Amino acid sequence: MKILVVDDEQLLVKGIKFNLEHDGYEVETACDGQAAVDLARNVGYDLIILDVMMPEVDGLEACMRIREFSDVPVIMLTAKGEDTDKLMGFDCGADDYMTKPFNILELKARVKALLKRTANVAEKEKREEITIGTLTLNQREHVVHRDGELVELTAKEYDLLELLMKNPRRVYSRETLMNIVWGYEYQGDFRTVDVHVRRLREKIEVNPAEPEYIQTKWGVGYYFKG
Repeated sequence: MKILVVDDEQLLVKGIKFNLEHDGYEVETACDGQAAVDLARNVGYDLIILDVMMPEVDGLEACMRIREFSDVPVIMLTAKGEDTDKLMGFDCGADDYMTKPFNILELKARVKALLKRTANVAEKEKREEITIGTLTLNQREHVVHRDGELVELTAKEYDLLELLMKNPRRVYSRETLMNIVWGYEYQGDFRTVDVHVRRLREKIEVNPAEPEYIQTKWGVGYYFKG
């Protein structure tokens, strides 16, 4: 985990750096808001500790600028303890807020908790995505990308592809696909499945005539080659 500590009080920065490195974090430092923005733009940090009162660009402005291109967790530090100042920090995009002077053990606890929460969110988002080959299906947003490009699908095309991708190598008969995707009460022709599979192949396959993903099990049905 890489953390950026930004404060113009050098003794405080050294103390935070020492304690975080003792816990196994990689720590880089800066002493003004503009440097924080530049570093955040060019380096992949897992968390930023950012003081409010700094020369050139203050912490609030720096946090707002960082939020324009990154959702990295930010803990704000300030000598002010009024609720309005804390609200300003949160409005600027901060995730947590500590008032100086503070207990270093509390700061370390908040760093650990914030990193854990961020990791849990990232893991949840990862579980919501299914990637096979060049295809990525996002179950939360109901979208599919091929080689990073959005694939325009109808609702039923998406539902059919989602079912197949979530269960790779499992062969589904046309009747089963009709029951799951279209519903048990659907009275349509099973050839509807064939039409949707053909359209899906045209959209996700490099060569629909020789599909890489959606395979046919002759005499049985279809499956997704994982």
